[in-house]
Amino acid sequence: MRKGDVTRGAVLDEATALARRVGLGGLTIGVLAAQTEMSKSGLFAHFGSKETLQIEVLDHAAEAFVDDVIRPALAAPRGEPRLRVLFERWIDWEGVPGGCPFVAAAMEFDDRPGPVRDRLAHHQREWLDTLSRVAEGAVREGHFRAGVDTRQFAQDLYGVAIAFQLTHRLLEDPDAERRARRALDSLIATAR
Repeated sequence: MRKGDVTRGAVLDEATALARRVGLGGLTIGVLAAQTEMSKSGLFAHFGSKETLQIEVLDHAAEAFVDDVIRPALAAPRGEPRLRVLFERWIDWEGVPGGCPFVAAAMEFDDRPGPVRDRLAHHQREWLDTLSRVAEGAVREGHFRAGVDTRQFAQDLYGVAIAFQLTHRLLEDPDAERRARRALDSLIATAR
């Protein structure tokens, strides 16, 4: 790997962590320069604009999400066991300092048209598709009944994760994880 690629990866790691804390909208080349002690011109050479930086942070976070959440879950048996591992890894992902950069960005960019919103929507559609496919696997394995609306299941499960982030992070509810797991159990029981 070239030195420039290593530097870019390290900068994107820092930018993603920063976006978790200040939001994607608060992430600028100037703020990142101060955080990384790099020059603005050096960062500008890497990214060219705030918008490009934000898009690359979304892509970088999506790669990390696949590595941290999706790939480990794919090692679990298909169906309900895979869904449970996926959920646990997802809860861990959202519980890190700053929370989920995608949930925060969704609140910031839901009504701001443009390339950043488009990329965010792309990643969120892919995630909902993944959740739906895992639920389809639960149907095929006989863990869920035939005819379950897997798209609805995916949306409802996403709602549980958003509620978890709110109650865990903003409300500092010590029972947030327990309630999220109970909500998952309820969704699964309904799908059986």
